[in-house]
Amino acid sequence: MSSHHSVSGTVLCAIHRTCGTNPASPEVFELRGPLTPAQAERVAARVVERHRSFSVALDSHAGGHHTLTLVPHDTGNGPAHPPPELLADLLVMPAGAETVPLSGAQRGLVREAAQRQRDRGRHVEQLTWKWDGPLDTARFVDAWQSVVDRESVLRASFDWVAGPRLVLHERAAVDVVRHSRTALSWNDVVERDRLQGFELHRAGLLRLTLLDDVPGTAAGPSTQVLLTYHRALLDERAVHVLLREFYRAYLAGGALPGGERRPDVRDHARWLARQSTDAAQMFWLRAAPPRGAALSPGRPGAPTGQSGSAQVRRRLRSAQTLRLRSWAAGWGAGESSALHMVWALLLHRATGATGPVQVSFGVYMSGRDIALPGAADAPGLLGGSLPLTVTVDPEAPAGALVRQVRDAVLDMAAYPWVSDELVREWNDGGGDGVPDGRPMETTLVFDSRPELPSAVRGQLEVEGIRVDVPHLVGGDTSLAVTLVARHEPDGGLALTALYDREVLSDADATQALSQCVRLLCALADFPDTHTTVGQVLRVLDDSEVPSAAPRPAVTGRPALATLRLGEPGADVICLVAEEGVVPGAHDEFVRRYDGPERVVELRCQGAPRALPAVLVESSADGGRLLLCGCGPGAMTAYEIARTVAGGEEAIVVMTGVGGAGESAEALVAGLRSVLAGRS
Repeated sequence: MSSHHSVSGTVLCAIHRTCGTNPASPEVFELRGPLTPAQAERVAARVVERHRSFSVALDSHAGGHHTLTLVPHDTGNGPAHPPPELLADLLVMPAGAETVPLSGAQRGLVREAAQRQRDRGRHVEQLTWKWDGPLDTARFVDAWQSVVDRESVLRASFDWVAGPRLVLHERAAVDVVRHSRTALSWNDVVERDRLQGFELHRAGLLRLTLLDDVPGTAAGPSTQVLLTYHRALLDERAVHVLLREFYRAYLAGGALPGGERRPDVRDHARWLARQSTDAAQMFWLRAAPPRGAALSPGRPGAPTGQSGSAQVRRRLRSAQTLRLRSWAAGWGAGESSALHMVWALLLHRATGATGPVQVSFGVYMSGRDIALPGAADAPGLLGGSLPLTVTVDPEAPAGALVRQVRDAVLDMAAYPWVSDELVREWNDGGGDGVPDGRPMETTLVFDSRPELPSAVRGQLEVEGIRVDVPHLVGGDTSLAVTLVARHEPDGGLALTALYDREVLSDADATQALSQCVRLLCALADFPDTHTTVGQVLRVLDDSEVPSAAPRPAVTGRPALATLRLGEPGADVICLVAEEGVVPGAHDEFVRRYDGPERVVELRCQGAPRALPAVLVESSADGGRLLLCGCGPGAMTAYEIARTVAGGEEAIVVMTGVGGAGESAEALVAGLRSVLAGRS
């Protein structure tokens, strides 16, 4: 998809001069870019609505230049500087677009994706299914466009200038590509599509690819469908809800009746904001993983020498699944509890301990079992993984462990809207929780996707169309392992392990999943209530424990680098590099800007307490210090100007989130305006 609402490639630029420490002094921002007076009014209106501690005045000039003046209402407690959220509201495009706070799980995914933008295949998931029968491409595209028009989440992009949030666009166009089998192989299609990734700052984080002439169908034409989406926007259940809507639109000739779906992500965010966290916080202060809990899926091992993400699959046949279901039911539990118990056994086994050990792993909560009518079918990423901690004692009855797991999940389910980010925040610096690192290295997802209604399937068959149940063909994980379990049409249970190859080698990941399946199949052989956990674990006595390598250390980068020497006595342009700044933006700036100024890059996380000496010396030679930042770098540049400049005038040029070329061009235009004295 591509957004058609705003000017393609638009990145706003704001110029600000800090001067003096008078708390009543207005804050003046020069907005520059292809911004009409009407769009500038929308920006000002958004600031007025969201930041009531300032009065706002807007003056529009020629050439897309606008002056926004902010005057604090209350200066009794000292200077009232604009908060980061206000600065971000000045820079977000489309002008005046509605923004939505993100859930904790989404915030973490967007932060990681923004920090690893060069790795374009990260956090991309792919579903595929076979479409037997006629497929009208125009009708297919129209039907998906109808879904996009109805679902606000499909017209969303992400912004992370001050903090991750969702930006809702009024319009986005669906992206559908159709290939012939003679042009590309299926594996080529899947891999190329995955590596294409997504640009999070652009609306359209879901796309479809069609590959014609799948062999082996004598009854008529057949097409393989690939649906690719970003994990920060949707979960698999949401995708199946959207698919159901698509089929209805296709059967209706390509259009869904009615307007936007409600509730949507906006309603969910408002519902979350109204929740009291007191009871949830008390629970998680008790239930958070303790320090020293076993997290790793393998014993400590050497580096794998591999990289990227991969997946491995295993399955239980229908008869094996039925036996597992019967065993779990005997303990008042379901297959999911049996799977959680087996994973806890594997984590215990990886420690090499012979006595009781507390183990912790993530359990995915959809976040839809909440008191918001219609939330079950609201597309989006509403939930996330929460850490489940249990004590595995080899001498304890196996039945007691499966019940312990079951009860722990039920307790967690009372607060399905809580995120692991909140859990870490609540336990930071208090109790025995794990605030300084990952509270989980693995997570389990038990499929809860809705089935395609039989009436819809029947109507498709009337038109000569048969569609498979979509299955996962590509994805990744930010953890060591994400294990996905789903029921299959024949009654079997499929297990797919997505794993980080830097932590688990292909051989170790395969071994870990195979051992998981062995234990699941073996549980039904232990119906005795006196069977111990240790007896169940002895099923694996003939198998080695998989190895897990430590995560590679993150290497730091130089704090200050000179990108261009410049002329003696010239101004110094300081490009502030922060995590989440689009890769290549600063290189593009140096390529496009040919002024005499010295250009340096300052890398930091948050504003430094003091400017590097070389910057101080450079500005002492008579040149000015011009601080520039793109996206999150803009916030740090502003903080440097406000807290480090020591009361001297500092000039800050800030841009919103955009592509490397777009961001660089916005910085160039802003700087040229400053240096020409026109701002």
